[in-house]
Amino acid sequence: MSFRMKRVIAILFTALLIGCTHRFDGVEDNTPVGNFETLWRTLDEKYCYFDEKEINWQLVHDTIAPRVKYIAADDYLGLFDCLAGMINLLNDGHVNLYSPFDISECKSWYEGYPDNFDWEMVKDNYLESYRLAGGMYYTTIADGEIGYVYCPSFEAGVSPNSMAYILRSFSNCKGMVVDVRNNGGGDLSNAERLAATFFSETRTVGSWQHKSGKAHDDFSALKERKISKSDMPSSWLRPTIVLCNRHTYSAANYFVSAMRYADNCLILGGRSGGGGGMPMSYELPNGWIVRFSSVRMFDKEGVSIENGIKPHLVVNQKSEDKDDIIEKAVEIIKRVYEEN
Repeated sequence: MSFRMKRVIAILFTALLIGCTHRFDGVEDNTPVGNFETLWRTLDEKYCYFDEKEINWQLVHDTIAPRVKYIAADDYLGLFDCLAGMINLLNDGHVNLYSPFDISECKSWYEGYPDNFDWEMVKDNYLESYRLAGGMYYTTIADGEIGYVYCPSFEAGVSPNSMAYILRSFSNCKGMVVDVRNNGGGDLSNAERLAATFFSETRTVGSWQHKSGKAHDDFSALKERKISKSDMPSSWLRPTIVLCNRHTYSAANYFVSAMRYADNCLILGGRSGGGGGMPMSYELPNGWIVRFSSVRMFDKEGVSIENGIKPHLVVNQKSEDKDDIIEKAVEIIKRVYEEN
């Protein structure tokens, strides 16, 4: 996804946030110090990953607070940069500050990782002829032997009807490649419905818990998350390979984690981006909005998925004229088919 498109989506999302934003109890005055204290305390009481990330949030406060006193009341850019710098210390892509003139973005969670995805290369070499269903591109590759689905987002609805048409078009295929590289997430229920296509029965794939008190370790009891076979009556139980990279985030990261418990599935590519927390939003005294993780999620073994999922097989993109990760997936599916 281009930088411009990301910004458009962020701006649209800001408008949506305004309709479902909370106000923090005991809000401070609309001053630089008041906005800083409100932001810091909101996160202190409601953010869910302080302990896991071993962040000394009080030290952060005591380090930044003296600087805020010198920010002029009309220096909105200086205040924004100061507050954005503070929340970026959380190293969490679900933590953003929204204002009328800018949106903060934490980049540290994906910096230093290979991109492992080139949309133009995929489009030119593997999607010359495709159909579109539920926001997913689908076609056959490898001379019609392999089904290929590229899912760029989980914002669009995944329906039984759409999946039935996709599976029907792959009826003569040896296996399927489901590509969620650069999928930044969306609706968790869409991710679960797509995953259900590859399950022969309902299975527990993880658990979640939400913040229940002001202390950093105050959480509700764990609640299981299941993938229900009944959510998607059409099934695909042939070999399936899921492709991911570091930009596979949020609901897409959850999809990758859940697919490890599907039938005949292999995860291929690079480590996914994480984003295991479900976000909520609060409004500051000046009207800016902070979004942050308030619910944490775990896999079936109780391991947090916040920092991403390591694939079964790591493959990085090196070629300039073909997608090495798709090609490896095709090679594996053909080999499995021949061995069986």
